[in-house]
Order: sequence, then structure tokens, then C-alpha cells
Amino acid sequence: MLTVDFEQFPVEPGERVLDMGCGGGRHAFALYRRGARVVALDLDAAELKDVAGMFAALQPEVPDTASAQAVRGSAYELPFADASFDKIIAAEVLEHLPEDSRAMRELARVLKPGGSIAVTVPRWGPEKVCWALSDDYHANEGGHIRIYRGDQLRERLEQAGLEPVGRHHAHALHAPYWWLKCAVGVEKNEHPLVTGYHRLLVWDMMRAPRLTRIAERLLNPVIGKSLVVYLRKPAHA
Repeated sequence: MLTVDFEQFPVEPGERVLDMGCGGGRHAFALYRRGARVVALDLDAAELKDVAGMFAALQPEVPDTASAQAVRGSAYELPFADASFDKIIAAEVLEHLPEDSRAMRELARVLKPGGSIAVTVPRWGPEKVCWALSDDYHANEGGHIRIYRGDQLRERLEQAGLEPVGRHHAHALHAPYWWLKCAVGVEKNEHPLVTGYHRLLVWDMMRAPRLTRIAERLLNPVIGKSLVVYLRKPAHA
């Protein structure tokens, strides 16, 4: 399940791309398949081990231009030189970071002048519903510590030296799933409402039927779970 739209954020073969806070690696794998030179960075060593294993499994399938490495590091002190990357993805990361402005400055630092970045965070409205329904959803170690309004996020990224060029919302069908989990208890994964809706989401991701694709496209502006902002670093930077 990709949050970044690669039609709005095109990645060319051979470009060096950072997936900052890669987690399980969903965007890193998509970048690798597109022929990019991918660096997947995360602080979680266990996650990175799994990501590296998947990179190895995908290697026979990717274009010759592609390369991939998993790097352990902090968002506050990215272990890369200035202007190291053509593109950067930071998907569902900033809402976890106490010093988010510091991480934004680091992202701008390692992006090449003229380069592009995609930043995704939980959207204000659907996220507020989750917080209202359940403290366990966010009040835990490593959980969400803030909810961004769209204009606030863009302003903070502009202060870091980046220029917004586009935005959209994604994953409208996932918002009700999280509302259900928060309503019944986020740890109650076997609740019949939760398991039933999860099966629907898996079916939708595997089959991508036209009806649900149209429904999600219509609902994204209203209840899309994620806000996606696209920015560039000025060429004169």
C-alpha cells in the first residue's frame, strides 16, 4: 500500500533516493523496482534487517540501474553529506518525532538543489477522531505525538528551505478501519468488526476493483487518512 503517488512524484532510473524512516520498506521496495538507487534509513535495527532481506530477494527482478542499501540512523543527524539525494520520501514519520523541525532541516540539507521530496503524515480530521476515541492509539512510546494541520505542515517545511508544489489525500478506505480499532480497543485485533473490515482492505489491495478505486478517489478529499505534500528544494539553494 503506497501513500506517495509516483505519477505526481516521478522517479527516474538511476536517481539516488532516500526513504527516511522506511519502516517495513513499502516505498523503498517500490523505488527499487523502478530502478532507483535506494537508501532505506530507519532507527529500528530489526525492521532494517527485514528490509535488507527483501532487497536481496528482489535483486533478480530489478533494472540494472537499481541498487539498494539499508542504513541505521537518526532523523536528527542523517549520516549523509549535503546534497546527497535526487529525491526523498518521508512517509508517516514526522508525527512521531519530538524535534520534527530538526528532522525537516536535515531532510532539506541532504536533498540536492532542484531535488524533490514527498512528505506524508496522518491527516488532521481522521486523526482527531482516532485520538478522541482512544488514548492507546497515540499515548504510547514511539506513537503519534502531534496532529498536523495541512497549512502548519507546509509552513514548517517552507521554514526548512523547501517549496511546496503539490498535495493530495490518500487512503480514505483505511480511515474507518482505524476508527473501528480505536472504538473497540486498538489491541483487540480479533474483534469481528475489525477482522471483517481488514479482510475487505486486503481484498481491495489485492484485486483493486473499479468500484472501490472510484469510491476511494471520491472519498479521499473528505476522509483520506493521509496528507501527502510534495516539495522541491530551490535550484539556487
